[in-house]
Amino acid sequence: MGFIRDGYIRHPHPSRRTEWNFAAHASAIPAMPRRVNDRILPAIGLRLLSVVFFALMNASIKLAEQAGASVVEILFFRQFGAALLASAVIAAGPGLHSVATRRLPAHIVRAIVGLSAMAMTFNGIVALPLAEATTIGFTVPAFATILGALVLHERTGWWRWTAVVMGFVGVLIVAQPGGDHFPLRGAGFALAGAFGTACVTILLRQIGRTEAALTTVFWFSILSLVPLSLFYAPVAQAHGTIAWAALAAVGILGGCAQIAMTTSLRLGPVSVVVPMDYSSLLWATGLGWLLFGALPAAATWIGAPVIIAGGLVIVWREAVRHREETPTVAAGELA
Repeated sequence: MGFIRDGYIRHPHPSRRTEWNFAAHASAIPAMPRRVNDRILPAIGLRLLSVVFFALMNASIKLAEQAGASVVEILFFRQFGAALLASAVIAAGPGLHSVATRRLPAHIVRAIVGLSAMAMTFNGIVALPLAEATTIGFTVPAFATILGALVLHERTGWWRWTAVVMGFVGVLIVAQPGGDHFPLRGAGFALAGAFGTACVTILLRQIGRTEAALTTVFWFSILSLVPLSLFYAPVAQAHGTIAWAALAAVGILGGCAQIAMTTSLRLGPVSVVVPMDYSSLLWATGLGWLLFGALPAAATWIGAPVIIAGGLVIVWREAVRHREETPTVAAGELA
């Protein structure tokens, strides 16, 4: 649901490089300690800017679909734009030789899972009002917590399990199973997209041990274009000006959002910038009303704070756990 966001984190210490995927609000990331050279205000500003870009991208997805574009076409142009942007940044910076990899199979798996998650998310955006799609996307931290416990055997205390339960209670409030205020099929797509995004975060923990952020971005964009081209060819069609403009916007806005998000994480700690993602609900509500004449249902106003509260608890607990696991760093900061 519009929260397939391919931003990555590069650890500030070269010896501990890591990468992480974010879908608009993925907060299952180990919080980095406050660094001396953190630039908090620019970091927050760039994070908020990435939220705006992603919200506009999601609105462009709905506009493109309403103008006659299929989800396959939208996916193709989203990744085509990202591939062009990533290639341009790499060519202008470290050079294309920097993306050489010995872990192509891992990148292929990441591309399959990431593309599947993106497809589910985009279908959720098309089927649901923007505000509801955005709200359900806030469950990514809950799914990531579950996967971290089951797959990586991470220590998960009652605080985070409570937050997970809160997240899914909020989804039940928003979706109102048995109601008819929006299609449950769309909610299913959105939840599947959130789950897929959480799976990507698990994969990137492994890939990030050896691969740089730009390398992962590049290979995901390029590899995903291979199957997308095969699916796109049979459904490619002529469109009007509005559809082509919307498709172009999906690719450009998605790429810009990715760059802004990644840069924000280089300038400020995760625990400060991640909560800014929840402001996307305000943009989704405003754009949904201005462009599509849709306002969130009453249940969304009740369920959204519950989901957001659960996500923020997970962010807080990750920050606390990271401080507990790095006592020497914390002692150095206090000194």
